[in-house]
Amino acid sequence: MNRRTFLALPVSLFPAGLLCAQEKVPGVFFGSGAAFDLAAIERPRVLRAADEYLREAPITITASRSARSAGGVHDYFSEGDYWWPDPNNPNGPYIQRDGMSNPDNFVEHRRVLMRFSVQVPALTAAWLITAKNAYSAKAAEHLRAWFVNQDTRMNPNLQYAQAIKGITTGRGIGIIDTVHLVEVARAIEILEDSRSLSTNDISGIKRWFADYLAWMTTSKNGQEERDAKNNHGTCWLMQVAAFAHLTGDRELLDYCRDRFKNVIVPDQIDKDGRFPQELHRTKPYGYSLFNLEALTATAEILSIPDDDLFQFRTADGRGIDLPMQYMYPFIRDNKSWPKPANVMYFDQWPMRQSSLLFAGIAFGRSEYIETWKRLPTDSNVEEVIRNFFVRQPIIWMNSRRKPTPS
Repeated sequence: MNRRTFLALPVSLFPAGLLCAQEKVPGVFFGSGAAFDLAAIERPRVLRAADEYLREAPITITASRSARSAGGVHDYFSEGDYWWPDPNNPNGPYIQRDGMSNPDNFVEHRRVLMRFSVQVPALTAAWLITAKNAYSAKAAEHLRAWFVNQDTRMNPNLQYAQAIKGITTGRGIGIIDTVHLVEVARAIEILEDSRSLSTNDISGIKRWFADYLAWMTTSKNGQEERDAKNNHGTCWLMQVAAFAHLTGDRELLDYCRDRFKNVIVPDQIDKDGRFPQELHRTKPYGYSLFNLEALTATAEILSIPDDDLFQFRTADGRGIDLPMQYMYPFIRDNKSWPKPANVMYFDQWPMRQSSLLFAGIAFGRSEYIETWKRLPTDSNVEEVIRNFFVRQPIIWMNSRRKPTPS
């Protein structure tokens, strides 16, 4: 069981000064003698969005198709963001312009996936807050459309994601597109306690994620993404951890904990807490934030009492606390960022980064929590939505969530 996310534990179980959960007070954390009521903070935002989503029907990838896709109607398809027509060879293979998104690429599948990933967690959060079955029923309707209904479901692979015209029909790095299913997986675990998903629904949904896990861990594309040295490798691990938690795959969960400690942390964090691979890109600030979100979310998913990944350190002292300490001043004030600004969308960051909340609770850092509270909660900018995947912290920190399999 993850001691930061299971709110039914008494304060006496936690170190003094640590932000923690008050027994039988859902969504309320206590630290330094003051209450932090997450449910009260989130309620107006969550219900405003969820009430809107009650009126909207599910839309899956079967609603649109690109002639450039090598797959079928149930196959997810996307194109590499930073690839453009070659002005010297307009009909030839695309060429790369790193950090510059091509607005003419096919993005409809990604858009409906992001819509799904925004709506289901919000509806689930609203059900948690209000116990009104209308919210859980609508969330369940979306889940059946994506994972169960034979006419509208998505095939459980990303073989045709991040294609490049004239070069490839799909790439391993396309697996990052399903980073948005991580919070959906959290929502599914919570909705198991509702009456809105039948036993057959739950079985079908978990079968989809088990099949997707098999593809992610055995396919050429999946293995390439696993071995990526930057945020792609982190996001592969985060997804496998989230989906293995949902399906109860203990072997994969153990593998993920080992890889977190022996590959991700030592390979991606330098002695000063920076992510060197992200600093080489044209959006160094945005990618550093993104990788930090994925790193802390992975630790939140995988941590258990006997293996708390927030407290893990390599032999030379590297762990999650280092990048948090490095990035925090620049989250508090992005104008203090010492590296080049993002080539695009620098002023749209930061958002209400979940890394602040997770690390603030894990390390007892009240300043992280205070900064989290004052940052923007939602955005209408597609680039921000694409790179901001933990949007409903109430479903990450609630007493209904089942303990981590062990």
